[in-house]
Amino acid sequence: MNQSSEPAVVSEPVSLPAWVRGRPLPQQAGLLALGVVLLTLSSRVSVPVGPVPVTMQTLVVILAGAVYGWRLGGLCVAIWLLVGAAGAPVLSDASAGLAKFTGPTAGYLFAFPLAAVLVGWLVERGWDRGRLVRIFALMLLAHAVCLSFGGAWLGYTVGLAAAWGKGVEPFLVGALLKSVLGALLLALPSAYARKG
Repeated sequence: MNQSSEPAVVSEPVSLPAWVRGRPLPQQAGLLALGVVLLTLSSRVSVPVGPVPVTMQTLVVILAGAVYGWRLGGLCVAIWLLVGAAGAPVLSDASAGLAKFTGPTAGYLFAFPLAAVLVGWLVERGWDRGRLVRIFALMLLAHAVCLSFGGAWLGYTVGLAAAWGKGVEPFLVGALLKSVLGALLLALPSAYARKG
């Protein structure tokens, strides 16, 4: 029997970006773990503004999709949420547990993997190539997904007017600023590579 000593790799042409696709599975698992750690750290940056705190979570969620691709990025966010649901203090304000997935923030939490998958899918189809404005628009779209789902769930629990005032409006400026920062973080490596 002829067995290869090469490590197993995942090679789906669409579901993983090129820089991830050729990596052995242990390295891909390491990338997932790194993503979960970064999402946890982003949850620690929290400013209470009502029933839903302002955090850096959405920025890292969107970057996970853009950098890891739709499949690995979505899986990374889903694992982070599962770890939080299981009781590890990885969510905002070091919180955890199933109650987070039925409380005021539930809509945002369920929107996070969708946003990561959407961004990853569009990036893999060239939405981020060469144009800062397009990357910024992509970031805004992902934030809109999070705010729409989060606001809708909050509206179901506290009413639409209160949901707008407490769960959407306070986050609009933050979404704009995080979209600018995310676009710059994604665009700068490409610009540097072109100069080199």
